[in-house]
Amino acid sequence: MTGVLIGFAVIGAVILIGYIVGRTGILGPHSREVLSRLVFFVLSPCLLFTVLADADVHLLFSSLLTVSLIAAVSCFLVFALIAALLWRRDLARTVVGSLASGYVNANNIGIPVAFYVLGDPAYSAPVVLLQLLVFTPIALTLLDVSTTGRVSIRRILLQPLRNPLIIGSALGVLVSVTGIEPADAVMEPFRMIGAAAVPVVLISFGMSLSGQRVLAAGSGRRDVVLATALKLAAMPVIAWAVGRFLFGLEGQGLFAVTVLAALPSAQNVFNYAQRYDRGEILARDTVLITTVGSIPALVVVAALLAPH
Repeated sequence: MTGVLIGFAVIGAVILIGYIVGRTGILGPHSREVLSRLVFFVLSPCLLFTVLADADVHLLFSSLLTVSLIAAVSCFLVFALIAALLWRRDLARTVVGSLASGYVNANNIGIPVAFYVLGDPAYSAPVVLLQLLVFTPIALTLLDVSTTGRVSIRRILLQPLRNPLIIGSALGVLVSVTGIEPADAVMEPFRMIGAAAVPVVLISFGMSLSGQRVLAAGSGRRDVVLATALKLAAMPVIAWAVGRFLFGLEGQGLFAVTVLAALPSAQNVFNYAQRYDRGEILARDTVLITTVGSIPALVVVAALLAPH
């Protein structure tokens, strides 16, 4: 437990530094966008490639993946049923709210948490793959239908091929599955670049917390509150129950699936909402609130489930 708390303290300290950097503006007005693009296009793909290349294949396709799938889909469905049937939300807003309820930040926050709290960044990799290869194409298809009345099959099929996170992950999985062992001279540049991902991500996240105002009047507070409750409370409980009673997980395995389920809503949810001009405030507020709220949620999970 001491090691887990130290891990959270390290993460919190770097986030605080990022917040101070954001408040002071010492990196200039476009720094957040530059850091975000650096992480997305360069640092995280290299990190995912090296993590997955060195990962145990059995971990990538283990019960962790199935438990994460069940927990996420359960939250998607609960939000969709309440929003569509009781509140009469349109399809696009329902899709955005559903994603905010169960699409976790397995990259920007998940990798640092997996590294410092779980002890192995590979834990977050299966969830990253699940979300990018399964959830994202389905969500984009529904958003296409709801906003344009037609489906852009070409864009949906090409989207994974244009995503550097998917490319880096796929190459890493290929190395792991085939048993190829690239020379250190080949891997070391990727390891060096990837090592910068975690601190830069945390600094960038801390910067994003500066100057935000949430739950403004008329912004759809009910949707935000529901999505937040599902993400921070329901999803970890579902993951724990499914992992414990359906898959017989215990110890580190049970701790890992519950921690991953307690991660905040992903920034990608806001990106999708912004792209289709639907539910932007819902996505933004839920991402911000769950990001802040995930810290005490993760501490509680660690206190209850962290192996001694």
